[in-house]
Parts: sequence; structure tokens; C-alpha cells
Amino acid sequence: MWHLQDHMSHQQELRLCSDLLGEILTFLYQEKDQRQQSQNLNGISALSFSDNSVTQEADILVIGILETLIRSVRDIDRTSTVVGPMVANLVALLRLMEERHYLHLWKKFDDRCQIRDRKKLKDFLLQVFLVFRDLVKQDVFPRDWVVMKMVTNHVALCALQEFSQPLTVDFLENGSFDAQLWSNYFTLAVAFLTQPSLQLETFLESKRDKILEKYGDMRVLMGFQILSMWDKLGEHKVCFIPAMVGPFLEVTLVPETELRKATLPIFFDMMECEQKTRGNFKQVESELIDKLDILVSENKGDDEYRQLFNTILLEKVRSNDPVWRKNGIAFINSITRLLERLLDYRNVMEGEENRDKRMSCTVNLLNFYKNEINRKDMYIRYIYKLCDLHLPAENYTEAAFTLKLHADLLSWSNCSLPGDQRYREQPEWQRKEALYLKIIEYFDKGKCWEEGTPLCKELAELYEKKLFDYARLSSILKTQAKFLDNILSQLRPEPEYFRVGFYGIGFPLFLRVKLRLA
Repeated sequence: MWHLQDHMSHQQELRLCSDLLGEILTFLYQEKDQRQQSQNLNGISALSFSDNSVTQEADILVIGILETLIRSVRDIDRTSTVVGPMVANLVALLRLMEERHYLHLWKKFDDRCQIRDRKKLKDFLLQVFLVFRDLVKQDVFPRDWVVMKMVTNHVALCALQEFSQPLTVDFLENGSFDAQLWSNYFTLAVAFLTQPSLQLETFLESKRDKILEKYGDMRVLMGFQILSMWDKLGEHKVCFIPAMVGPFLEVTLVPETELRKATLPIFFDMMECEQKTRGNFKQVESELIDKLDILVSENKGDDEYRQLFNTILLEKVRSNDPVWRKNGIAFINSITRLLERLLDYRNVMEGEENRDKRMSCTVNLLNFYKNEINRKDMYIRYIYKLCDLHLPAENYTEAAFTLKLHADLLSWSNCSLPGDQRYREQPEWQRKEALYLKIIEYFDKGKCWEEGTPLCKELAELYEKKLFDYARLSSILKTQAKFLDNILSQLRPEPEYFRVGFYGIGFPLFLRVKLRLA
């Protein structure tokens, strides 16, 4: 055993080590099966498997090789041909382990005075969580090895129930709380629950029924495990706000009704916790809005989720009657309306809807972000999505007016603005200047020179009185002069507009009871 441990710890002859360990584990499983069959045939019940030699030999493996095996799986090159057998050995060893094995494992981290070495235990648990997260996120086995993946997931689920015990015993109570360890646990649990291999609704009905019959819905089981651990945190819950809002939101969006009903109250818990600690729940609110927009665009969530979100959280607020009841109800109703608009937006973008409907839906959403929840960043994001809809249709005037919504939010100050996907980090006046130049270009293409002229005047004043840049002043004055000449000399068709109203529940929300020009 010592030689096997030494070679594995130094990543030497891993193929030989893997084969040898695999033979040992195969022998133990054969012994276990033979003893169980013998007991069934002879009617012997006094001797349980936990008392026989197989369990004792498993004890030796757990104490002597488990930590080294986990470290080897963590460090091994994922392109190596030995990674599959090594992971299979780890799964097989964990599958052999019973409660007594875990108790012996925890004693391994006690010193001579029977005092737990928390640093070594923490390092071990972090390694375990890291390896499990890699196994969940990376396909170690071929895609069609469904049985092996399900066995691995079931073993990981059972093992996590045991590995979570030291979190509450050694890293929560009596001033020993460790936020890093708990955060890693929750991150792993969410990754496990949301992995593609467990999304049963994507499987054929026959395959789904077989999985449910043998393993149950492991997402639900893990969801209740997350809830149990969350409830144990007590006053420490605030340490995971807002970091865990997004991951928990992803859990609640999994299309399984029982899981949704069980996990949605976590958000009420977070709101109440932040309110008590910070006097408001702004961080929960902000993070929920940000992550909802992203996750719904990734095809997560449906109308059932919207209804459950509203019903469950409103019921929690009204039944508990917190001091923040009024703000809580307003926030929940606001998020419900946001969900409705996001789902409409997604459906319109994915379907065969015409471009006008897509534009109307986008306008509806950006106005919601501006007027109802005052989220400038989200408002700007949808301004550019609307502009990107106008440009392929050569609606240059409309694209210019759309970009002007962003430009109107900016001033000519020297305040630095952070970079994003469209702009580098720059002073505010530079970004406004860049927007004005683009807007002027679009007004020119759309032959709407009357609207471009005032922008030229603003830029001319900037170049003359603030920047003293006469080259750019000359250029913008020439553009303004050209626009004035075009107004006088160019022939343009008279635009026609019709006011159209949409009334009745047969129309989608983004059109209903609205008057617009067409």
C-alpha cells in the first residue's frame, strides 16, 4: 500500500497504479457480492457486511489511499488515457465507503490529543470539492456512457452528504466559520444540480423513466441538501449575499416543479437577512435583476416559473409580515413583470416573428429598465440591441434616435467611464463625442439632416471653446454646411404615419393596450 501511495503521489507509473488499484477494488466487490449471496442463501443475518473483512480492508484503502487518489485525479492531465480508469477507481472506492469509513477518515485529521487539525481537514475538503466540480463540468467518460455517468453522479451525491458533515461540525460553530469552504461547497452543489447529464427533460421518456426508477431525480435530492445546509448557516448567510444569488437563481430555474417550490423561498430568506444586516435588500435586488436577464436569454425559465416566483414569494412576505413588507411586495411584483417581459422578448427573438414585433418588444423592455426599476446599465444594453435590429433593416434614422437615448445620458465632463464590449475606458466627453459622430452618420444615411444639424453645433462648440481643436472644428462645420445644403436641394418623399392600437388579451404584453405609429 505504501508503494502504491508513493507512486501515485509523484504521478509515476499511473497506468500500473490504476490497474493495480482497480484489481484490488474488483476483488473487494467480488468478496462483498459472494458474502451477501451466502448470507441470503443460508439465512444468516447476524453478520452484516459492515462487520466483515471486506469493510476492514476498505478501511485500509480509505485511510491509506483516498487522499492520494483524490490528489492524483486533481493533478492528472485531462487528455491522458489513464484519467478514465483513475476516476473509475475513485468512484469505486467512494461507493465502498459506509458511515464508519467516514468516521475513521475524520479521525485521521485528529492529533495525538484528539484535537482536530482544521487546516489539514480544510485542505482535504477543498481538494474533494475541486475534484468533484471538475468531474461535473468536464466529460471524463464518452457522451454515450450514460450508465457510468449516472453511477458517478449517484456516488458523488451520497459522498457529498458525508463530506458536508465536517462543514457544520468543524467550520461553522464556536467561531470556526470558514466562508471559503462553504462557498466552495455551494458552488459544487449548484454545478452538480445544473449539469447537463441530470437534466432529465432532455432525455427520451424510456431512458428518463429508467433513471428515475433506479436513482430518483438527483437534482431534487441535491436541492434539498442545499436547503438543509443553507438553513444551518444562521447569521452567516449574509456572507453569501450577493455572491450566491445568481447560482441559487440558476437552481430555481431548473424545470422541475418540486425543486422550484422548495428552493424559491431562499430569496425571501436572503432579502430578510440583508434587510436585518444592512437595512435594505438592494444587493439581492440588483443581482437578481442582472442574473435573470442573462439566464432567461440562455433559454432558462418559463411562464410556470414566473407564476411560482410571484405566488411563493408573495405568500412568504405576507405570512411573515416583515417590517419591509411594502418594499418586498413591490420588488416581487416588479421582478414578476420583468420576467414576463424577458420571456416575451426571448420568445419573439427565437420565433418567426416579424422585425417590428421584435423592435416593439425590445422598446418595451428598455423602457421597463429605465422607468420602473431605474437600471441604467440594463437600459443601455437594450438600447444597443434595438439599434442592432434597426441597422440590418436600413432604418438609419431610427438607429440614430436610438443611440441618442444613450448620448442623452452623458455629459461633456472629464469623468472616466469604464470600458465595455463596445467602448474602451475613456473620459465621458470622448464617449459622447463618439456617439454623436455615429448618430450624425446615421442621420446622414437616413436623410434626416434637420436632426443632425443641432448635434453638429454642439460638437463645434466643444471643439472651439473647450478642446481648441480647429482641425476637427473645420470638419464638423463642413458636415453641418453639407446638411444645410441637402435640406435645401435634396428631394425627399413625404413620410406617412398611421396610429395603430392593440387591445385585448389576444395580443402579447409588449403590444397590448398600446398606441404606436406605423
